Order: sequence, then C-alpha cells, then structure tokens
Amino acid sequence: MKLFKTAFKSLIGNGLKTWLTVFVLSISFVLIILLQGILKGWSTQAVDDTVKWEIADGEYWQSKYDPYDPFSLDSSTVEIPSAFEKDIANHLIEPVLISQGSIYPQGRMQGVMLKGIRPDQKLIKIPTEKLNVKSDEIPVILGAFMARQTKLRINDLVTLRWRDKNGTFEAADIRVVGIFKSSIPTIDNGILWIPLDRLQEMTMRENCANLLIKSPEIPVQNVDGWNFKSVEDLTASTMLLVKTKSVGTSFLYVLFLLLAMLAIFDTQTLAIFRRQREIGTMIALGMTQKQVVWHFTLEGTINAILAFAVGTVWGTPIIIYMVKYGISFNMDASELGVPMADTMYATITPELVIGTMIFILLVTAVVSYLPARKIAKMNPTDAIRGKVK
Repeated sequence: MKLFKTAFKSLIGNGLKTWLTVFVLSISFVLIILLQGILKGWSTQAVDDTVKWEIADGEYWQSKYDPYDPFSLDSSTVEIPSAFEKDIANHLIEPVLISQGSIYPQGRMQGVMLKGIRPDQKLIKIPTEKLNVKSDEIPVILGAFMARQTKLRINDLVTLRWRDKNGTFEAADIRVVGIFKSSIPTIDNGILWIPLDRLQEMTMRENCANLLIKSPEIPVQNVDGWNFKSVEDLTASTMLLVKTKSVGTSFLYVLFLLLAMLAIFDTQTLAIFRRQREIGTMIALGMTQKQVVWHFTLEGTINAILAFAVGTVWGTPIIIYMVKYGISFNMDASELGVPMADTMYATITPELVIGTMIFILLVTAVVSYLPARKIAKMNPTDAIRGKVK
C-alpha cells in the first residue's frame, strides 16, 4: 500500500501530462464499452425481432424447401402431415404456403413472392388480421419497404399473375388492405401476404404448405419429410454478420487504445531517463531494484485506474442515453437486407464493463513494465551521479 501511495503521488506530480494521458485512455475505455454494447444490442434486437415477426419458436421446413432456391418451391409444396393437424387447429402451428407471382404496378412488371398465412394467426406480429375481409379482389398486406418499392398504398388495386400447380397462368386483381413496418427484410422485401385458403385455392394446392411456424408451447415433433429449424439455426446468419461487424469496429477502439498506450510508454521511458538520480536515491535509501520497478509499473497502471474514474464521470450519461434512447439512422436498413431497426439501443452488461476494465488494466500494466525493466540494470552509484547510459 505504501508503494502504491508513493507511485500515486509521483504520478499526480506530473501535472497536465498525466491528466491528458488519463483522458485519452478514458476515451478508449468508454468507446470499447459503447461500441460493444451497441453490437450486443443489435444482435439481441435482431434476434428478438426475428422471433416476434417471423419464426416464433422455430419452423418446420419441408425437406426439399430451400429459401435461396425459388425452383424448390414447387417440389417442396406438399400436403400438411396429419401429425400436425391438432396443433394447427389449436393455432399452435401456423402453415405458410409460398408461391411465385408477378404484379404490374404503374404498368411495370415486378416479381414477388406470395406467402399464404391464416388471418387469425397469433404466433407472429405480422398484422394478418387485416386480411380477414370479404372482397371480390384478393386482399394482401405488405411491408413498408415493399410499399415504397412498388408505390402502392392502402386500397390500391393492382393486377397479380401467378401459376397454379398444373403450370397454367392465372391473373386477378389484388387490393392492398394493410401496410406494416418491420425491421426484418425477409418478411418485407418482395413479399405479398395473402390469406392461406385463398392462395391454396389460387394455386390448386389444397391443404398444402412449404413451412410451418411452431409455438413455444409445444415440443418438437419428428415427422418424416419435415426438418425442424430452431431459433439458433434460423438466426445464425444474423449472428455471423454481427460478429463480422464486431471485428471491423474493433479497429476503432484498438486505435484509441494504442494512442493511449503509446503516451504511457513514452511517459514512462522519458521518466526513467530524466529521473535517474531519483531512482538511484531510492535504491540507496533501501529500496530494492525490484521495488523500484514495481513503483514505476504502478505509476503507469494508476493511469488506467484514473481513466476508469474519469471515463465514468463523462461516459455514464452517454451510455445511459444510448441504452434508453439509442441512436437513429436516416435510412431503412431493410434496403440492404440487414435485420436492423431504425433505432439501435446499446446493451451494457456488468460482464462487458468488468471485462473491459480488466483488459485495459492488464495492457496498461504490461506497457508500463516494459520500460521499467531497464531499472534493474542500473548501478545505484552511477544513477545518483546521473551517468547511466
């Protein structure tokens, strides 16, 4: 403790240079926590939104279904197994039928994916209840991004062309009965949602589906021809994207950390050069060379402790703001196919803060120790005379 007090007094005695180093190090401390918190918040928010809007507790995929291969739709559209009938009747499983089509807004053709789902489903947040209307036209709902792309608004009519299971092309008018806003591009981009029974009738595929959305209230069943995809499986690509971005943003706080470490290393090296007589006096007064090395190592390490205190003072309001209000973007990330909301919130955990503090403390200690090693080679007599080379 006495060695710590001595090192602290020596450090404070350096004046403005110490506080500049501490402030730069506090920037690194707050920046690491903030960037990691935003990335963690993004991953949590992306998974939560995907669960709420699209997958619930997971999905059963028909074994031939491949969401990245539109040619698999026909072969994967099969009759729903009887093993699921009871859960479907109790709304614990929601079948989804997928088909291809084309619409002609403002006289131009645009390819779309038609997804049929029951209007009274309760497993996902898509406002399918708006589909529960009686109309000569086919009712559809679509996402806000799709609405902007097609320039369609509520009550607009547009012609839809599709192909039934026999390969015959059919056409009819559809009416937009609802537009919803979601951060999940896979339920918005190029998607039209249609009542399941209407789409089954249109495509002549009675009681057929490509995938089934499962409720968390029921266990997973093993059914031939159907593969269950858990939440972890369905969000793996999102988590991989977050990890990739995490590596990229690490460059920013590593840069700040290196600047702070360079300042500490330079300060310690210069201090050992300029304070040779002081070091020699310490040794002459009874301090061992090892204790003197620890003294200078502690001086550098205390920079990190002071940085934690300074960073807490000015960084806490910023972090609280990011956790509560987040940061907004003047763009729709769904245009990029990224599951990201308009506003991103930071998620700060004790593990993140403590882990960051330990990391910075260790790095600072190592950087402070490296120049202090030279003290062990000093001759006390030469050090007092100021002639150490």
